[in-house]
Amino acid sequence: MNNPARKERLSLVSISRHGGLAALAVLLIFNILITPNFLHAQTLAVNVSQVATIALVAVGMTLVIATGGIDLSVGAVMALSGAMAPIIFTSDFAQSYPVLGLGAAFVLPLIAAFCCGIFNGALVAILGVQPIIATLIFFISGRGVAQVLTNGNLQTFNNPAFSFIGTARLFGIPVQGWLVIVIAAAIWYVVRYCASGRYLLAVGGNERAARMSGVPVTRVKIMAYATCSVLAGISGLIVVAINSASDAARIGNLMELDAIAAAVVGGAVLSGGRAPIWGAILGAVVIQLVKYTLLANGVADEVALIAKAGIIVAAVYAQQMRKG
Repeated sequence: MNNPARKERLSLVSISRHGGLAALAVLLIFNILITPNFLHAQTLAVNVSQVATIALVAVGMTLVIATGGIDLSVGAVMALSGAMAPIIFTSDFAQSYPVLGLGAAFVLPLIAAFCCGIFNGALVAILGVQPIIATLIFFISGRGVAQVLTNGNLQTFNNPAFSFIGTARLFGIPVQGWLVIVIAAAIWYVVRYCASGRYLLAVGGNERAARMSGVPVTRVKIMAYATCSVLAGISGLIVVAINSASDAARIGNLMELDAIAAAVVGGAVLSGGRAPIWGAILGAVVIQLVKYTLLANGVADEVALIAKAGIIVAAVYAQQMRKG
């Protein structure tokens, strides 16, 4: 029986399922037709550089959301790792042992980021603190720690070896773009084909049932937050490498909004149970293109914040349509 209302409902659900791709298509067409120099190699390279940090944090946020949680501390973790790196490779030790100093400038900030994630995860999984409260603690204190380390000063440097991850290109594409693809592919494989990935989705889908089935719920949650923080730490290093400067007050500022928006646009369900890794990458591209489109066409940066909020509302509404 032909039911127009049912057909209309199915059409709306179909649009909601592919809303990210539809938004990307609209943005690309608009920019190709309206925005000057959009298809120039330099413009594309700039967009790849800027989307890489959002994409990495969005992938980590997707893992946390898959457990039914949220992480508000990613921006502070970026600031902390970004503040630590220049301190390390400009130290007396690094001057005496350049190779070891450079390696430490990459490794130690990520170890610190990992510890931040363990702290967040332990509060949530062991002490039972609500994720938004648990991560709010480091959201407030993490950036303060970074500013204490730098005495609130802007750190500038000239270190081509460290800046490689921010300025180098491979086949014309910024190296951080390739880094995002490699990391996303590895995490996607784990989520799709490994037991730990199935545990992650089980915890978010029904934590009580997962625990009764023998899933190590506490460990899964802690590792999700730790992975998210490490990816945020990598993003912080990339930002510092791109700018050849570290400003603890600005690195990762409002990254929480971008990462959550990208994850939700990419199909992550805030109640947990889904981890669309490539969807998070798609969401990050959409968020970046929205920002670029507004700025390139003379719209104030403040309007971009409103647009991002609107994107989150639209994505959550689309999720509700799918549930219905």
